[in-house]
Amino acid sequence: MRRLLCLTAAAVLLCVGCSGRGGEDDGKPAVASPAVEHGTAVRAAVAELGKGTARFHQEIVLEGDGEEYPMTVSGDFDFAGDRGNVAVDLPGGAISHVDEVFSDGHVYVSGLNGVGEDMWALVSRDAAEAHYVLRAPVNDPEHVLRQISQMRKVRREGEETVDGVRAVHYRGMLDHDTLTLRMAEDTQKKTDDARDLLGSDIPVFADAWVDDRGRLVRTRMEFGLAGARVTVTTVLSDLGEPVRVTVPAAEETVMATEITGVLMG
Repeated sequence: MRRLLCLTAAAVLLCVGCSGRGGEDDGKPAVASPAVEHGTAVRAAVAELGKGTARFHQEIVLEGDGEEYPMTVSGDFDFAGDRGNVAVDLPGGAISHVDEVFSDGHVYVSGLNGVGEDMWALVSRDAAEAHYVLRAPVNDPEHVLRQISQMRKVRREGEETVDGVRAVHYRGMLDHDTLTLRMAEDTQKKTDDARDLLGSDIPVFADAWVDDRGRLVRTRMEFGLAGARVTVTTVLSDLGEPVRVTVPAAEETVMATEITGVLMG
């Protein structure tokens, strides 16, 4: 797994991407682009979800050297109350499963090496950082929403069915600031170096599906260069359903300054 992530970083440094630059100013008055309207629709859907609750199922697929490494992040979350439950699974990993509880600005994590079997590591949610491209700090589902809400060059791809619901599919790109949102310093430096070598933003595609009630029902982000690829797909369901969170007791927790590892983003 770690080797694959290193290969992904190396691919970014060695390959050439698209500049993504528009045409030069011809002196004519600016005309509103349809992409502006589409971007507004996506942001509105994210804002609406942020007022309520949802179940989510996220599939993260790392590809390289002809192999695929799937990981899942799932749970239910009260986005308005900033609290929820998250489970992370990596089949065949040294650590194959961890549980997380988000509440009151903290994240409780169980199943980590070095933490007792019945104990939870406790970290500040806001202090957590992302250590890999297209991963959320401590698998925070709101991080993905922030990135999706900042899609640029958004266009309407048509209508599709998502879990039996008709939805409009929007597609755009993430700029460098959005890609590196809350990245750890060492990871950001590598990403900055790759951007500088390319001479433009690293190409990262983003998709959002919005139903006819203006609700976000699926997102996807893709990064791929030189045979290495990361794809993160999140499906949202049970919108508005109650979310019950049980916070571990104080005697079951141990403070941690940082939690790292592939499962933790």
